[in-house]
Amino acid sequence: VMKLGFPGGPAIDALAKDGKADSIDFPRGLTTSNDWQSRPFDFSFSGLKTAVARYLEATPDYAKANVAASFQEAIVDVLLLKSLAACKATGINSLLIAGGVGANSRLRALAQQRCEKAGIRLRIPAPGLCTDNGAMVAALGALMAAAGRSPSPIAFDADSSLPVGTISLY
Repeated sequence: VMKLGFPGGPAIDALAKDGKADSIDFPRGLTTSNDWQSRPFDFSFSGLKTAVARYLEATPDYAKANVAASFQEAIVDVLLLKSLAACKATGINSLLIAGGVGANSRLRALAQQRCEKAGIRLRIPAPGLCTDNGAMVAALGALMAAAGRSPSPIAFDADSSLPVGTISLY
């Protein structure tokens, strides 16, 4: 939407450092009281992207850094609200952040603050080790192949709304 290139995460993180995270009130998806009742640990950022696009259309002289900072803050806020709520609800006292998103400086800083406040132990690799999840999936596949595990069948459709509890390993 802002033409920052791919992957957008590092560009947003860098740009956001010069912006004000509270300058634009972007939506926090699935955080209404009804959402907390029906699906407390689900994430959705589709409305956020739409909100950013509409903001950019309506504000021709927007400050790119403020948009990036506010966008980043909305995502980080929801990720941590939901993750810490899941820890509390399940009695888990550690939170692991991994994958490419773990390199985000705002996520790292806010996770440290909120985990300390909640008494949750934060486990997060060094930024250089927070890479694309595809590499992690491939590494797991290599380990499984080396252990003699059969490959998964590939004749199935992807379903982005499939509840996590319905997945089984064989």
